[in-house]
Amino acid sequence: MKTFLLKKEDVKRSNYIIDADGKVLGRLATKVAGILSGKVKPDFTPYVDSGDSVIVINAEKIKITGTNKPRQKKYFWYSGYPAGQRVETLEDLMKRKPQDVITAAVKGMLPKNKFQKDMISRLRVYAGNKHPHQAQKPVAV
Repeated sequence: MKTFLLKKEDVKRSNYIIDADGKVLGRLATKVAGILSGKVKPDFTPYVDSGDSVIVINAEKIKITGTNKPRQKKYFWYSGYPAGQRVETLEDLMKRKPQDVITAAVKGMLPKNKFQKDMISRLRVYAGNKHPHQAQKPVAV
């Protein structure tokens, strides 16, 4: 019996929608990363990007485990200029841009290779429950 190996031409992509209302951040990010990378498909091949697109709604309603985590977890970025390092806590980032919290968590769980940029580009995160992707007929997860 021969082993089936997926080719780039044979990839069929689907669209999924996930409601983040009441979900724990890390568990949600794990599920989304598996769908984006294609590891939940039976024909997964490591060197072929076979993942699907994911739409996450209600990002502002995710749960964070731990009593001190919203104040202790910090997000860092650097502008490139002297003294250009910026720091923001999870609590402040959830108030300002809750979709960035989910995007950062999912990006950290994706493989660090040439497919990461393509995979994260198929992720759409919205703070509320409205999204402009009705025409793609996403399947609820």
